[in-house]
Order: sequence, then C-alpha cells, then structure tokens
Amino acid sequence: MHTSSTGALPTSDASFAPTRWTVVLSARETGSADAGAALESLCQAYWYPLYAYARRLGQAPPDAQDLTQEFFARLLEKRWLAGADREKGRFRSFLLTAFKRFLANEWDRARAQKRGGQAAHLPLDTALAESRYATEAAMELPADRLYERRWALTLLEQTLVRLRTEFGKAGHATEFEQLKPFLTADTSTLTYADVARELGLSEGAARVAVHRLRRRFREVFREEVSHTVAAAEDVDEELHHLLAALTE
Repeated sequence: MHTSSTGALPTSDASFAPTRWTVVLSARETGSADAGAALESLCQAYWYPLYAYARRLGQAPPDAQDLTQEFFARLLEKRWLAGADREKGRFRSFLLTAFKRFLANEWDRARAQKRGGQAAHLPLDTALAESRYATEAAMELPADRLYERRWALTLLEQTLVRLRTEFGKAGHATEFEQLKPFLTADTSTLTYADVARELGLSEGAARVAVHRLRRRFREVFREEVSHTVAAAEDVDEELHHLLAALTE
C-alpha cells in the first residue's frame, strides 16, 4: 500500500466479503477456531460500551469490572451464540441483549464470586475504562443511549486506529497527525494554509489531501460497521443509527 499527500489513498473492495460477525454467525454451531477468533476479536474491540452501561446502571467500578469480565468469559465459551438471530444479526444488539439477560439471571452469583479467582478469558483494561467513564461527556444519558453512543464512538476510534496504521506503514505518520484534525475538529478553527505550511505543500495540494483522507475515512468506517452486521443490506441502516446516536 502506498499513501501520499497527493496520491490516491487505498480503497476498499465494494463487495461484501465475509466479516467477523458473519463468520461467527455462520459457524456458531460448529465451534470452529475461526468463529472463536472472530468473536474474541469483536469482544476485545467493543467491550467498553458494556462496561459503561453497567456503570450507568449504578454498579461500582469493581462490580462493573467483575460483571463485564464474567460475561465475556461465558460468551467466549459459546454458551449463548445460539441465541444470535441471523435475520436481526447486529452484533451491537446481540451483545447488549445478552448482557441484560446475564445481569438479570446471574447478578447475585457473579457478584459473589471472588474477584481475581477466575482466569480472564478476555484481557480488559478496566483501569483505563474507569478513567474514560469518569470523563464521559454523555453522563446524563440513560444506560441504553449511553451504550449506543459509546458503541458509535468506539467504531470511530477503531477507524482512526486503522487510518493511523495505514499512514504509518506508508511512512506518512506525521502527515496523518497534521491532517487528522480535519476529521475530528471544528473545521472553522483550521486552515488549509496552516496544514500546507506544516507539510510543505501548496494550499491546493493540502485541500486534495484532506479530501482524500475524508473519503478514506468514510470507506474504513463503513468497513468497520460491516464487521458488526450480518448482511450487506444492513450496513446503511446501521450507519444511520450510529450517526444518530452520536448527534443525540
């Protein structure tokens, strides 16, 4: 892959290739290694919204940590995958529904377990999670809406990580850091002249670089969303839902 300020950024295949959640759904009854790895990858990426959900319900940090960890320990043992409905197969919805059932059915037993006495099936940075939760801008949101917002923000974070990696591999890490504010900040505070000066480009070339970065951002974000739904026709609806969650 080659990335430059003036060259074309990599684009994605427009076809809907099998993604992590589709792998899990198609192989959930066979217990294949691919399905297990795909599920673990999804859980590792998207566990924080559930932690924030538990905290918003009033759980103290240690209890929220224990509940989240125990939930994923069980989920990764594939006990509940049979409940995933392929026709309504958004990983976001499946995960929250399963977590609610876990809290309703296993609350007391999970709380009574000795902390640290069970092997961690999924390493969770719970110290970082609590730090993030303490600074949540959406603290007044009900638990379900906070979960949706955190899910959308996590997808955006995953997208930025991928873009940073792409630029870094191409030797343009500095360029990405200079251009990134055009994705995440109020553009009224930014000028193309400033970024052009920092990168040693003409202002016109800087505009082209920003345009291409934004286009690649949209492509990668769409790909990340596609990893969490069961069919190509679900992607646009899920994108609409996530963007609404961010603007509420």
